[in-house]
Amino acid sequence: MKRLLAIVCLYCFTLLPVGAAGANAPAQQLVMDTTTKLLSLIESEREKITARPVYIYELVESTIFPHFDFDRMGRLVLGKHWRKASDEQREQFIKEFSFLLVRTYATAMMDYTGQEVIYLPFREGKEKDDVVVKTEIDQKGGFPIPIDYYLHLKDGAWKVYDVKIDAVSLVLNYRTTFSGEIRQLNGLDGLIAQLQKRNQDARDGQ
Repeated sequence: MKRLLAIVCLYCFTLLPVGAAGANAPAQQLVMDTTTKLLSLIESEREKITARPVYIYELVESTIFPHFDFDRMGRLVLGKHWRKASDEQREQFIKEFSFLLVRTYATAMMDYTGQEVIYLPFREGKEKDDVVVKTEIDQKGGFPIPIDYYLHLKDGAWKVYDVKIDAVSLVLNYRTTFSGEIRQLNGLDGLIAQLQKRNQDARDGQ
């Protein structure tokens, strides 16, 4: 599952089809522009990334992640624990959770091998301002991996708030994982502390 999550983070801003029409076109244009910018930066900064591998985190964080709705993802991932959390705990969790995704995305970017993407028919989401983009990643010698992207319109901009891989929700997967860790670590503060340590280790290159 972790490998699939890495693939998802890589493709979150490369799989939206340009052909979808109407009000959703700005979302797709944003995706294409952002992807082009990031890939160009990685190519032009390759020597710097090689010399200081953690630099790719900065590129990903500044280029891609402004287009995720981490507040909504945080609420969905923590579930009942979000409702009980203080404002400070929510802020700390979102900070660490977002960097966890930065690390996952960056790892996938370095492993990208140009797999073929199959675009499936575009459809609206359950709500007026929601869209679902259905895709498949071709796997040579195996079955394609279906990936569905969920975006909603927030303050006039399209934001990613969930991804489903082979019908498994990224948000629900993290909810299950974090719920177990919250129990084992004696509360949300324990989970936040663990995420902080893992993220700091990554920043330190450990």
